[in-house]
Order: sequence, then C-alpha cells, then structure tokens
Amino acid sequence: MKKWIPAILTLVMAAWFLGNLSAPKDKDFAYNEFGLLPVTANGRVLPMDSLARNSLLEIREKQTLNAEPWKGWNEKPLIIPATEWLANVMMNPGVANDWPVFRVDNPDLLSLLKLPEKDLAKKVDGKHYSWNQIQPALADFDKESERVGKIDSANRTAYENAVSKMHERLTLYTQLENAVLPTDAQDWPAELAAYEKLIPDGVAAVQAQQAGSPFNTNYFNAFAGYIQRFQSMAGWEPPLILPPNGARQWRRMGDALLDAPRGTPVDEAIHDYAKMAGALAANNPEAFNAALRDYRSSLVPTQTQALSKARAEVFFNQLEPFYGAMVIYILAGLLAVFFWFNMSETLRRSAMWLICLAFVIHTFGLVYRMVLEGRPPVTNLYSSAIFIGWGAVLLGMILERFFKNGIGACVSSVIGFITLIIAHHLAREGDTMEMMRAVLDTNFWLATHVVAVTVGYASTYVAGFLALIYILRGVFTKTLDADTGRSLARMVYGIVCFATLFSFVGTVLGGIWADQSWGRFWGWDPKENGALIIVLWNALILHLRWGGVIRERGLMNCAVFGNIVTAWSWFGVNMLGIGLHSYGFTDAAFKWLILFVGSQLGIIALGLLPARMWKSFQAKAGQSPT
Repeated sequence: MKKWIPAILTLVMAAWFLGNLSAPKDKDFAYNEFGLLPVTANGRVLPMDSLARNSLLEIREKQTLNAEPWKGWNEKPLIIPATEWLANVMMNPGVANDWPVFRVDNPDLLSLLKLPEKDLAKKVDGKHYSWNQIQPALADFDKESERVGKIDSANRTAYENAVSKMHERLTLYTQLENAVLPTDAQDWPAELAAYEKLIPDGVAAVQAQQAGSPFNTNYFNAFAGYIQRFQSMAGWEPPLILPPNGARQWRRMGDALLDAPRGTPVDEAIHDYAKMAGALAANNPEAFNAALRDYRSSLVPTQTQALSKARAEVFFNQLEPFYGAMVIYILAGLLAVFFWFNMSETLRRSAMWLICLAFVIHTFGLVYRMVLEGRPPVTNLYSSAIFIGWGAVLLGMILERFFKNGIGACVSSVIGFITLIIAHHLAREGDTMEMMRAVLDTNFWLATHVVAVTVGYASTYVAGFLALIYILRGVFTKTLDADTGRSLARMVYGIVCFATLFSFVGTVLGGIWADQSWGRFWGWDPKENGALIIVLWNALILHLRWGGVIRERGLMNCAVFGNIVTAWSWFGVNMLGIGLHSYGFTDAAFKWLILFVGSQLGIIALGLLPARMWKSFQAKAGQSPT
C-alpha cells in the first residue's frame, strides 16, 4: 500500500488544482461575461477581469471584496468577486461607494480621514472603509497629500508613506469611477440621450456666444455643464474602454463624448455601456445581459484578437497556477522535513512526486504568461521572482535525483514557495503584465541577458539555502554526519560553479544589450554593479576553496552571505530609485529585505560558532564539520 501513497497524494492535489478549470456560473447579472470584455490600461489590452483583480489588489490587497469584514470567523460574510465590484464602481457607484474596499492600517491616517475606530456593533472592523466614509475628509487629505508629495520617498515616515499609498488608491478608484459615466450621473441613459439631443442647439449657442451674437442661455449653460463633466471624466485618465473604430484607436469615454459636438457620431458602444449602467442601477439583470451581448456581438467583426486574448487571460486568472503551485510546494516541503525525522522513503518519494506536480504547474504558468505577453520570462520584478523560483526548483530536483537524501526536495519546495510568496506580494503593486518600460525594450540580447542572469540568481540562492541547511542541521540537530556534510559541500561547490558561469555570462550579455540600447557597454549603474558583485563573490568563493583558505564550514558561510549579495542585486538596487534599472521600486519590500539580511547574518553567526558547540559534533566526537 505504501508504494501507492505518492501517486494517490499527487492525484488528489492534481484534482484539487484542476477544479479551477470550471468557470464560475453567473446567477443573474452576467458579471463573468463582463469580465471577458477587452479594455486598454497600463499600455496594453487586457480583460475587465484582470483590470478588476489588479485594481482590487492595489486598493484592498486582495482579489475579492469582503463587503462585511466586521463578521467573525463563525459568520458567513458577503464576498463580492472582482468583476462584480468593478462593474458597480464603473456603472453603479451609488452601491459601490458603500462597500468597504479601502484598507487603512495607519492610526494617524485613520485620524486624518476622521474614520471611526473598530466597533463591530456598528459594522466597522477598523481596517476597511468605503468611499462614502472617506469622502467627507478628502479636502483635508488632499492638502496633506500635496505636502507629502514634496518629500523624497526615502525620507518619509510610516504615516507619510501611508498617505502616499492612500492617494494612489483613491486616484485609481476615481479613475475607475470615471470610466463609463460622470460620477454625479443619476440616470445615465436618459442624460446621454438628452446630451445627444442638445448637441446641435448647444453647438449653435456656443458659436453664437463666441461670435458676439445673441444666443440661447439655457442651451449654452446646459451644454457647457455637459462639457465640463466630460472634461472631468477624461482628465482623470481612466482606462480606455471604447474599442477602435475605423481610423480611431482605443479611446476613453470622456474623450469620445467630447468629440461628439465636432461631428463625430456617438459610438454604439457608448449606448451599450449606457444601457448596461442603467440596467445595473435599476437592478434589471435581463436588460444588463442583453446590452452586454449586443456589445460583445459588435466586437466580433473587428476585435477578434482582443476578445481571444481577453478570454485566454481570464482563463489564466481563474486557474491561478502560481497559487496552486505554492500550496503544493508547502505540502511537499512538510513531507520533506518529516522525512528527516523518520527517514521514511515513502515520505521522500511523496514529496518528490508533489514537487514534480507543482513544477509542471509552475512551468505551465510561466510559459502561459510568456505567450500572453509575447516576451521573455523575465520583464519585471514579479516575473523575475516567478522565474528564479522555477530555476531553483529545477536545480533542487536535479540534486534530489542524484543524492536521494531529501535535501534537494527541501530546497525545491521551500525556495519555490518563498519566491511565489514574494511574487504574490509584488502583484499588489499593479498590473504584472503591464507594458515594458522603454529601457527594457525587447530584443534578442535582452531576452538572453535576463534569462542567464536570473538563472545565476536562482543558482546562488540554491547554494545559499543548502548552506543554510548545513549550518542549522549541524548546530541544532545530531543529523549532520561526515558523509552528509561532504555531500552538502559537493552540492554547494557544484552549484556555485554553475552560478558563477551564468551570472558572468548574463552580465556580459547585459553589457552587449546596453551597448545596443544605450550606446555604452558599462555605466556603473547600481543594477550593473549588483550583477558584477554577484560574479565577483561567487568567483571569490571558488578561489578561497581552491586555495584551501576555507573548508566545509567556511564554504557554507560564504554561500549564505551570497544570499545577501543576491538579494541586494535583485531588490536592493531598485530601492535606490536611481539609474536606468530603477524599475519595480517598492517601499514595502525594504522592511522584508532588512529582515532577510538580518536572518542571514544570524545564520552566519551560528556557522562561525566553534565546532564543539555544534550538536552534530557533540554526537560523534572526531566527526566535526571543518
């Protein structure tokens, strides 16, 4: 029976993951079909579903909205999917503005916004608030936000960072609110019809006023009011929701409405969105779904590619391959650790089967993203975390294939999980597939450079994690015998050689790419310096080992320090906010980077303890790690 346990576990987890293949069913309003509509934001065409998920992640730090966060664990709260939330923000703000979507953690910011403290009896959880609760204090907030905006991000306090983040969230929310209709609209279909009817008389009144001739003030004032509202809509630069029409590209609703008096007919798409908005406000799912079908049908002749891409991306969003892989890595890691306690071959094999399953899912997600983007696997910090984890898992699987001692399984599962957790948190910064920055324009050298240098990152982390296992097992357990120590040393040495090669090749390829893109091979940019430091550090480890300056324990301590060097090159230089490579800057990561560096220094301190203080040495005198 034991021999079937790995296969059974793997099949169970595969069935759990594949359960996401079935698309959720719409009960009344066709919100899932609404999520398939293409729209342009962040410089690319994406489905409403992605826009909704990305926006919620930025505003609330989750991809769904808990509309009743004050309810306890034993109560069932109202969970609103991202597309339903977005549809209401865009077309039914009277409802959406009451939902507690804004996350506010800073107590000083709570005071500035005059928000109520936690009071479950009054349905306030103390962390999540609605637009209507925040809106009365916006005048004071805007003044404070303007003051904070003049302060360099490196010198801001936690409160000032919270103000800056809230400003970004409020701006994003306002952009979404202005995507379809003016925020003060009461009956948008009727108001749109009135505007279209008013256009000839309104234009005539404006022309007469400009010519100094008598004009109808009623027509003039009413028309001017509409123009001001549409200018306000366009001024917020919301997503472009109107598809190309003839020579015109994707447009914002506000811009299209402003073009109408210039002789441009009002698009039928505008009418379809107005019908959807009216039906949603009137709680009429049949009318909403009919207008949605009409709009989708109008897209079929000209936007086949956009519709196909949107559907493919929605499938990817629903499947959530990286989340699925992350969960399976956790289970595999637990099995690998338990294997060290009782050395059960069944546990080790089960861990490896699960890691293989997670790796297949991880690979599928990585390749799917590449196809969707049409780019190499590494284009920003998010994708670099995905790829570094993938490479580390592959290396760990190779180690386990040769050594069969559970160490490779532990490396694969733990690094795979950690890197995917990092990617998950990086996703909160916005669209992970956004248009590439100009300095990262895709070409052959970029594709080869980022892949090679990221493989170097992954390899250095694997070596550092193996060293971490060596030190922790040696200091705190009696399981690090001489044979295990020598095996770990061989693993670390071989992977450092591998890391040196790829980090060096990747750095050289980066110089060639920089020469073609910027006209210089090397410019001492912080990111370039970080890549060079990784090459030099790995080369230093090899030379110290070849020269006999360090032995097993010295090799391990140097490899752990390599984690610090790589983390600085990967994240730290981005936080400087300077140089051509200062993309993907995130304040939130700084705290975690410092904690990571501190943890690695603590591990090195343990590694430097005298051998007599290591439990493994105490267990077998004369077999100490050297």
